[in-house]
Amino acid sequence: MMALAGSLVGGEAFLATFLIFCRVGACLLIVPGLSSPRVPAQVRLLVAGGVSLAVTPLLLPLFQTKVTGHAPTETLAWIASETFTGLMIGFLGRIFVFVLETVLNAASTMVGFGSMPGTPVEGTEAVPAVESFIVFSAVALMFAADLHWELFRGLVDSYSRIPPGEGLGTQTALVRITDQIGEAFTLSLRIVAPFVIYAVAVNLAAGFVNKLTPTIPVYFVATPFIMFGALILLYSVADELVTQFLAGYAAWLRRG
Repeated sequence: MMALAGSLVGGEAFLATFLIFCRVGACLLIVPGLSSPRVPAQVRLLVAGGVSLAVTPLLLPLFQTKVTGHAPTETLAWIASETFTGLMIGFLGRIFVFVLETVLNAASTMVGFGSMPGTPVEGTEAVPAVESFIVFSAVALMFAADLHWELFRGLVDSYSRIPPGEGLGTQTALVRITDQIGEAFTLSLRIVAPFVIYAVAVNLAAGFVNKLTPTIPVYFVATPFIMFGALILLYSVADELVTQFLAGYAAWLRRG
């Protein structure tokens, strides 16, 4: 690192390292997994600092001709630009979890699990236990599949697409967010499609039976059986469900 920083004086090398930390730290602040409230703030800060220092030797040459002679206002603008870029990258990844939670919440309610609260994984509000279980499995497998290393690689590659100090324009950011939401909803709807089809079929059947026998509370009698059938379906498709989600998330990491 000292050899690479040979053309930068001490203060400029420190400023360049801090700017790298702004982008990397901001991304890790909200990216899935590391941004969970269950991860202590000290641990997140330590990880962000360690990753920033690890990639600094690779990125420091990009700052050699850009951080010299900065006025204080220009330095503040660079800090804001790099922080916003990091937050944008992390938010694009977090959209996958936001959308998955939304779709799973709807599917859980359809099959009768909406009234069974569970411990949230990526948020602070209570969510259905099935949703919490699936999201926890997906986040845990992100680390088991080494996708966090792919995230760090993507952060390094982001400097070739978004050079230091240039940042993302508002229009570009909004377009990226819109495209990412559409892609994430397509992936999540494909994942929960079996549960939606199952819920529509069983509730339609229960409605016909209730119409034929109005004196019997069919919905109350059928609810345990509907939930049991949903658990059997979850057992059958859980592996493919999580695999498809991880494949979509990994594809975004590699594509950027």
